[in-house]
Amino acid sequence: MKPKDYFVVKIEGEYAYLREIGAGEGDEVFIALALLPMGTDIGTKLHCEFFEYTIID
Repeated sequence: MKPKDYFVVKIEGEYAYLREIGAGEGDEVFIALALLPMGTDIGTKLHCEFFEYTIID
């Protein structure tokens, strides 16, 4: 799986909905908040590589 950058578009309950940066109004993926770094909130930019998420500026 190649690395991708996402931003958090919404949070509902224990899940965050992510949209790939540069993908426009494409599909959203959802992932459990427990798998994301501490401090993740709406608007946070994330880098995903090998199913590990890190916050980017």
